[in-house]
Amino acid sequence: MTMTAENTALSFECETGNYHTFCPISCVAWLYQKIEDSFFLVIGTKTCGYFLQNAMGVMIFAEPRYAMAELEEGDISAQLNDFNELKRLCEQIKRDRNPSVIVWIGTCTTEIIKMDLEGLAPKLEAEIGIPIVVARANGLDYAFTQGEDTVLAAMANRCPAQTPVTETEKNERNAIQKLLHFGKKKEEIIEEESEYVNHPPLVLFGSLPDPVVTQLTLELKKQGIKVSGWLPAKRFTELPVIEEGYYVAGVNPFLSRTATTLMRRRKCKLISAPFPIGPDGTRAWVEKICSVFGITPQGLEAREAQIWENIEDYVKLIRGKSVFFMGDNLLEISLARFLVRCGMTVPEIGIPYMDKRYQAAELSLLEKTCQEMGVSLPKIIEKPDNYNQVQRIYELKPDLVITGMSHANPLEARGINTKWSVEFTFAQIHGFGNARDILELVTRPLRRNNNLKDLGWDKLVREATTA
Repeated sequence: MTMTAENTALSFECETGNYHTFCPISCVAWLYQKIEDSFFLVIGTKTCGYFLQNAMGVMIFAEPRYAMAELEEGDISAQLNDFNELKRLCEQIKRDRNPSVIVWIGTCTTEIIKMDLEGLAPKLEAEIGIPIVVARANGLDYAFTQGEDTVLAAMANRCPAQTPVTETEKNERNAIQKLLHFGKKKEEIIEEESEYVNHPPLVLFGSLPDPVVTQLTLELKKQGIKVSGWLPAKRFTELPVIEEGYYVAGVNPFLSRTATTLMRRRKCKLISAPFPIGPDGTRAWVEKICSVFGITPQGLEAREAQIWENIEDYVKLIRGKSVFFMGDNLLEISLARFLVRCGMTVPEIGIPYMDKRYQAAELSLLEKTCQEMGVSLPKIIEKPDNYNQVQRIYELKPDLVITGMSHANPLEARGINTKWSVEFTFAQIHGFGNARDILELVTRPLRRNNNLKDLGWDKLVREATTA
C-alpha cells in the first residue's frame, strides 16, 4: 500500500460506541502481584466476584491478596451502615494478612448508589492504622487497563516528599551502604558511582514485571541516567520520593490520569516520549529521556539494528500483511507503530480512549514510521461502534484482527484471523529484549493457519463452521 496525498496526516474520529473491553477491575490481577505488601478489596456485586473468579481463577493456589466486598440488598437500599461494614472487613484483613496498604477498588455499583468511599477511607484509616487508597475502576467510566491508571494516580498522592534526615536515619543509611558495598574495593565503588551523569531526579511510572523493570533501568544506566524510583514500587513502603521539579516518564500509554496527577498535584515535569514497546519505541524512549538531560545517547542505533536482525524470522511472516485493531487495552497505537515498522499496513486503529496530549510523542512516531515505510496512515477511531467496525472488517479483509475476547470466535467463524488483545496486556512486551514476544503473539494465528493448510485441515474447519 503506497501513501497518497489524501492521508498525509493522522485522521481521528469518535463513534461514541460502548466500551467493549475487559472490566477495569481486572487490574487487580497484576497489581496485587506487583505490590507485594498490598491487599486489594473490590467493592461490588456478585457479578464482579464472578468476573474476578473467572478472570483470575488460575491463580487460586497462589493465595492471592485480594477479596470481594459483596454488596447485598441491604447495602444498596442503604439499610446497612457502609462504614461499619467496611470497618469489619478491613479489621479482618488486618488480622489475617496485616498488609502495608489496603486498596479499595470502586465498581459500577458503588458509582450508581453513590458510596462515598473517599469520605469513609480517611476516618477508617485513622482507626485501623493502615493506609487506605481509594481507586475508581468502574466500567462505566474506564476501559480495561485504565483501572491501573486510577490506582497509580491515587498512589502518586501517597508518595513521600523529601524530609530532613535525622542523625539516626543517616547512620542507618550509612550502614546499608556499607552492606551494599561489602567486599568491593574503594576504586570499584567510585567507578560505580561515576557511571551516572549529574542530572535531576527521574521517576518512572507504570506497573511492569520485575525483569522488565531491571532491563529498562539498565538501558538508562548505560546512558548514565539514574532512575530514582518506580511507581508502583515492589512494596508500598518503598514508594519513590517525589518532589516539585522531579522528572517523570511513563512506560504505558494508558496512564494519562497518573501523568496528570504527577504534574498538577506533585508539580513534576513530564517527559513526553514514545513508549518502550518494540525496538523502535524503546530506542525513541531512551533517546527522548537523554535529550531532556542533555546527554548524547551511545550505541542505541546498533542495539536496535541487532534486535531487528534477531527477529527477522518472525518479521518476514507478517511483512506486507495488514492488521486491524478493534480496540481494547489502549496499547493499540504503540503496537500499530511497531507492526508498521515490521512491514505491515494498518487501515484502522480502534481505541477505547484517546488522550492526544499524553500520547503526542507516540502519535508523532507512528506518523513518522508510516511515512518512512511508505504506507498509508491509519484512521484512528475512538470508542468505535462495533457494528460499523465489523462492516469495515468485511470490506477491508485484513490478514489479522486484534480484538477483545468477545469478538474473536465470531470473526474466526467467518474466516478472519484474530488475536486476543488481552494477551498483550499480560505478556512482557516492553524493552529491546521482548520484541520477539510481541511477534510470537502476532504471528501465532497466522502460523497456525499455515500449519492447517499444510495438513489439509483448513477445508475441514471451513466446512464445520459453515455447516
